[in-house]
Amino acid sequence: MHPLGGPLLGPGEKRQPMLAGEAAPQDRGQPLEVVSDYTPAGDQPQAIKALVEGVVGGERDQVLLGVTGSGKTYTMAQVIAETQRPALILAPNKTLAAQLYSE
Repeated sequence: MHPLGGPLLGPGEKRQPMLAGEAAPQDRGQPLEVVSDYTPAGDQPQAIKALVEGVVGGERDQVLLGVTGSGKTYTMAQVIAETQRPALILAPNKTLAAQLYSE
């Protein structure tokens, strides 16, 4: 077994190709569920809808712009929860990381 839990390939074995954005079964992790007292407000519902449609439609690049405190982290948590696609979350500081963890 691979140290991270995946099987090692034996002699002559080949990796099975996966679709872009598809996670291997052992890498799917747990579903993300947003637990929050907040509900999407203002422009967030439209942003969530547009971003989800982009993900489902295969868009490779999307941008969410907003001023500080506008709810970008919360909006993206909602998108990840709705699509249940694998996501790599990078937070530039401990405050945002803690906020996303708590949501």
